[in-house]
Amino acid sequence: QVQLVESGGGLVQPGGSLRLSCATSGNISGPYLLNWFRQTPGQRKLHELVAFMSSRGAVHYADFVKGRFTISLDAAKKTLYLQMNGLKPEDTAGYYCMVHDVWRGVDYWGQGTQVTVSS
Repeated sequence: QVQLVESGGGLVQPGGSLRLSCATSGNISGPYLLNWFRQTPGQRKLHELVAFMSSRGAVHYADFVKGRFTISLDAAKKTLYLQMNGLKPEDTAGYYCMVHDVWRGVDYWGQGTQVTVSS
């Protein structure tokens, strides 16, 4: 069983920065994907992919965050990060980390952390 706890959200002005953390517990044997999603009220998609990192180290970003957000992993601390720079009002959302166990086909979700970008 994997448990995820996000933190680091808050209120920030446009152009500002935040670093989200996702502390993980438990273990996955085999390949996995580490993901950050976001969701805003009224969004058509239940969760919008922001970025992911594979267990092989491959990284992917959604076009709307390329050059502004960085996903990283501290393996020793078992913590996933999302560094968000150049924040825009449209980045306002609940941000969720998710770990996908490839072999089991199981997704583990955190409870989310709210990011609000406003002046």
